[in-house]
Amino acid sequence: MIDYFLELSPVAQTIIASLFTWGMTALGAAIVFTTKTVNQKFMDAMLGFAGGVMIAASFWSLLAPALEIGASGNTPAWLPAAIGFMLGGIFLSGLDKILPHLHPNAPMNEAEGFQPKKRKRSTLLVLAITMHNIPEGLAVGVAFGAVASGSSQASFAGAIALAIGMGIQNLPEGMAVSMPLRRDGYSRRKSFLYGQFSGMVEPVAAVIGVIAVTLVEPIMPYALSFAAGAMIFVVAEEVIPGSQEEGNKDLASMSLMIGFTIMMILDVALG
Repeated sequence: MIDYFLELSPVAQTIIASLFTWGMTALGAAIVFTTKTVNQKFMDAMLGFAGGVMIAASFWSLLAPALEIGASGNTPAWLPAAIGFMLGGIFLSGLDKILPHLHPNAPMNEAEGFQPKKRKRSTLLVLAITMHNIPEGLAVGVAFGAVASGSSQASFAGAIALAIGMGIQNLPEGMAVSMPLRRDGYSRRKSFLYGQFSGMVEPVAAVIGVIAVTLVEPIMPYALSFAAGAMIFVVAEEVIPGSQEEGNKDLASMSLMIGFTIMMILDVALG
């Protein structure tokens, strides 16, 4: 099975990996078929865990290779990583302002964007998690693209570890959409469909990432750090605050550290 996967084109490998991450989002959303409520402490712990995974993946799978690749160029090693990292955060910040969205568990009057009252809660929630998934999908695609381009700083095992980590942290993201909708009175089927729909953007973003890196190799350190910057922005702006807004700060913080540790182990051990 592994040998067959290795023989596939980089685009095909990326599609399979990103379909896995989307599937994990759907698995998280499927919890609505078993219960209408989830313990708030559990949800906060899962969100904290997701934040830890994203922070670790941002450094070990994206920023570290970007710095190593940058060291082989004619510019200072830190320059491509710094530029890409900041551009990733700026991109997500701009997207935040353009797309109306609602943080999980927040009331409608706290929706961000244009004319929130004219939009359904379901649409706003899906848009929020979809924005999370853009940098995650991009990161997976860029990682596989870096391997395909022959970069010595990238490894196939490291790309697999990143996809696994993104899949693990997508579980609470699917839950974060489907469970609030179920509590609001949506049917199990609609709650699940909206929850898994938020992950559909990952395969699209992943394919864009792998094609961009394989066709234009010089942008690789910028693309890697761009994905890292976008993910760190999401963690700082939404994931960590969302995991602590119900008062479970110590639990969410420790869960973040556990997520960080597991992703670090995955990336170092496999990469």
